[in-house]
Amino acid sequence: MSSEEAEALRRRSSEYMQTYEFHVSRGMYALAIFDLEQALQPHVKARLLEEGVAYPRTHSISRLLELLAGVKNDDRLREVVRKYAVELKLLEEAYISSRYVATEFSEEEVVRVKRAVEEVMEHA
Repeated sequence: MSSEEAEALRRRSSEYMQTYEFHVSRGMYALAIFDLEQALQPHVKARLLEEGVAYPRTHSISRLLELLAGVKNDDRLREVVRKYAVELKLLEEAYISSRYVATEFSEEEVVRVKRAVEEVMEHA
């Protein structure tokens, strides 16, 4: 895979973080949490490409992070993923529910998930 694809994924991740800010500023928390999922997913896929690994066609953040931690042999990333297991599960549920179920999220949930996403991105 190319460095151009990794760069495009990083840009997309950044754009979703911007839409997160827009949605959260308007109290649109279900869309904001979806944006966080959409920001993290391409970020992790870009990191996999940078490690020379073609990412699997999956939307499972947990699976992608497990793969990245294994490729990097990164115990700190594994620790962060364990620390935020609940928040990452909430992200995956937000991805699915955004398409099939009208699920609402609170501001507190969104803030907790954003903190998790930022720390995961820092260590991924």
